[in-house]
Amino acid sequence: MSVDTVIDGGTLVTAERTYEGALAIDDGTIVGVGAVDQFPDADQVVDATGKYVMPGVVDPHVHVADPFSIDSYESASKAAALGGTTTVIGFAFQGWNPDTEAFDGSYSLPEAIESVRTRGADSLVDFGVHGALTEETDEGLEDLAEVVPNGVPSIKMFTAYEVGLSNGFMHRVFQRLADLDGVGVLHTEDDSVCEALTEACKREGKGDPVHYPRSRPDYAEAMAADDAVRMALETGAKYYGIHTSCRKSAEVLAAAREDGSQVRGETCVHFTTLDESVYEDQGTLPLFAPPMRTPDDIEAMFEHLQTGSLDVVSTDHCAYTEESKQVDNWWDSPFGANLLQTGFPVFHDEAVNERGLSYPTLVRLVATAPAQTFGLPEKGTLTPGTDADVIVFDPDASYTIDASDNESKADFSIFEGREVTGRVEKTFVRGTLVADDGEIVADPGHGRFVERVEPDWSA
Repeated sequence: MSVDTVIDGGTLVTAERTYEGALAIDDGTIVGVGAVDQFPDADQVVDATGKYVMPGVVDPHVHVADPFSIDSYESASKAAALGGTTTVIGFAFQGWNPDTEAFDGSYSLPEAIESVRTRGADSLVDFGVHGALTEETDEGLEDLAEVVPNGVPSIKMFTAYEVGLSNGFMHRVFQRLADLDGVGVLHTEDDSVCEALTEACKREGKGDPVHYPRSRPDYAEAMAADDAVRMALETGAKYYGIHTSCRKSAEVLAAAREDGSQVRGETCVHFTTLDESVYEDQGTLPLFAPPMRTPDDIEAMFEHLQTGSLDVVSTDHCAYTEESKQVDNWWDSPFGANLLQTGFPVFHDEAVNERGLSYPTLVRLVATAPAQTFGLPEKGTLTPGTDADVIVFDPDASYTIDASDNESKADFSIFEGREVTGRVEKTFVRGTLVADDGEIVADPGHGRFVERVEPDWSA
């Protein structure tokens, strides 16, 4: 008897502890954790001496091959693998036609999900989707009964943009999700406030990106977050607040978490590392919605991550070219930037090296909690019997971020020139080595579509 792979000599890290030991992998599954002499012979032995061995990152908020990203699943998943991410959850947008790249109403929610499954065939890492409702129709509500119990238990809605929904319709969605045990995932910014302030910038000729944060203020985010939380609590539905950027919005989530069973939330790498001064330095390149905030808001993100009122750190990866971002007025720029390749190393550097967070806390925020939150019991853990999604991480290796290394189709990085300490050395997806020492070493198509289960938030 033998096993495929043993990773030996490293420090194993889970969401609860670190300990010395070896990891045995066979047929894509973790089959043993313990002393190496307890394992059968292995076809290959990976020496992880001086390294950390962790579950692969689970990123529950990425845009790939959708209206807000030029990346294909092949390009984005290569970037993910190099950055230590082994599972991503993207979006399937009701009404969006991938052939015309327009919202023309031609795809129902189930059809949009099936389209992503097909277009994701070249993915190197495993992937799932959130369903995204963009139309206020009875047919969309009826479709929830088909998709939520069948691998897509989370439904995204927008409170802003042309795909934004009214509170009245979202309340109906929450009622339906409560019946189906699904999760509501909302982009929360009060659209009328943001539109009014944007129009004011246009009238006043404030097209320089330094004015952008004032068009989408923290209180507009908190207003919409409060509406979302109240609807979820009143209907009994689960609610997950994405890309929380500011103290005011985080406090809305924290106030609702009396027993922790219905409300969860995330922030993003950029909201823990960059403040609004970045618009003076980089112009439109780091234009996200919500915007980067103040240094105090960065402090608030870490406060709420440590107290548990924010659960997850994601990337909100959106790939664009630098040329598409070069506009005369900020309101003509697309929102978003690519972070899949750099997000985990940058967050590690900030959270662990600069702020002293523990490695178990790191693993909880980027792997275990997102997997548990979104119904991925086989991911985000080193437990025997689960998928062998594993990274070997060198905590002492330093390097400088350079956009020329991008596997994403995006040709810039908002972290360009930043020196980070901590580097992903090897990435395994279900036991297969897909990235090694900065190189992709597996063929596109290794990744699988992951059908998720309705998550249990009671624990």
